[in-house]
Amino acid sequence: MAANAPLAVRMRPAHLGEVLGQDHLLGPGAPLRRLVEGAAPASLLLHGPPGTGKTTLAMLVSNAIGRRFVALSALSAGVKEVRGVIEEARRRLTHSGESTVLFIDEVHRFSRTQQDALLGAVEDRIVLLVAATTENPFFSVVSPLLSRSLVLQLRSLTDDDVRALVRRALDDERGLGGAATLEQDAEDHVVRLAGGDARRALTALEAAADSALATNDGTIDLATVESTVDKAAVRYDRQGDQHYDVISAFIKSIRGSDVDAALHYLARMIEAGEDPRFIARRLVIHASEDIGMADPTALQTAAAAAQAVQLIGLPECALNLAQATVHLATAPKSNAVTTAISKAMQDVREGAAGTVPAHLRDGHYAGAKKLGNATGYRYPHDVPEGVLDQQYPPDELVGVDYYQPTQRGAERALAERVPKLRRAIRGDS
Repeated sequence: MAANAPLAVRMRPAHLGEVLGQDHLLGPGAPLRRLVEGAAPASLLLHGPPGTGKTTLAMLVSNAIGRRFVALSALSAGVKEVRGVIEEARRRLTHSGESTVLFIDEVHRFSRTQQDALLGAVEDRIVLLVAATTENPFFSVVSPLLSRSLVLQLRSLTDDDVRALVRRALDDERGLGGAATLEQDAEDHVVRLAGGDARRALTALEAAADSALATNDGTIDLATVESTVDKAAVRYDRQGDQHYDVISAFIKSIRGSDVDAALHYLARMIEAGEDPRFIARRLVIHASEDIGMADPTALQTAAAAAQAVQLIGLPECALNLAQATVHLATAPKSNAVTTAISKAMQDVREGAAGTVPAHLRDGHYAGAKKLGNATGYRYPHDVPEGVLDQQYPPDELVGVDYYQPTQRGAERALAERVPKLRRAIRGDS
């Protein structure tokens, strides 16, 4: 390994014993351990966050089974390059019996056509495919390729894993070889910045070490780390499954009334550059979906926040989104509106859409009265109570109750009022 290679490259594990984390895949008898130890090879799809060891594990699999290793990145390779590797692999297999491991990083960035180009070679084992992706492969990889591969999910490293890696890099001759020391609060900051990403941790450590060795005796303190590392990049892809995972967690935190978690996920989306209009739309939907009449002002707040996003934009509209988030998260919850319209729409889809009662039909056009339209309609404002006995639904739906108010928030009053209204309208005693 070249001495000037990045620290993250120099510290890449050379054998299975150096791999940190992924115990669920590397324990005794686990599928990945068996592959690395030379068991019957199978094509792999490794998915997980950045810096969890996908490339490293691909190389260890290749070394274990004694195959030629070829790496491509979906960011720069196309069908031509893929087919070139496959043809060379076919030639080597035919003439010398040498097999090839084809590692494709960021495979989710391949188009369907590019992924389809791999199928025949994978099926015939011309190449052993090891593909890596930071996205959920069930969203981004074609089904035929999924069915031909063993799909394994890698997890973010724990703080203890990252801490062990940082300390190894400080002492190991491949790393800093003891040339620098790391103070405890600085180590804690590096671990925190890493967010479970080994590459990010080593990149931060290398930058801080270079600064410390250039300006002092190699002691890395907190100020050195803070001055050389801006901030941790937010793990988020607006086009990938993180986009869906974070917005899902955001809405579920609001629904669960955890205002702090909701603000955390809001901050992640804003810091990652999510479109604030997308966030605002979700808040407007949520205000009716999970709060509804338990707090009718929630929809007003969400709609106002959406308008503010349009008028102001980032960064200032983050305040409006935060206010709406706090309001919705702390509001009493009710899904009665959601349940009511869902049941009504289901009935309509199943054919429960009878004839509109004659007295409710439009009577403003010529000939309407001859058809009996609007005849017998009673105007509610003509009675002191403003509510009178009259049929409104089609005959098939008389007596069907869709809206069922809860006892939460402002809906508690509706839970008392709605049954009274129904009795008056239906003429029930």
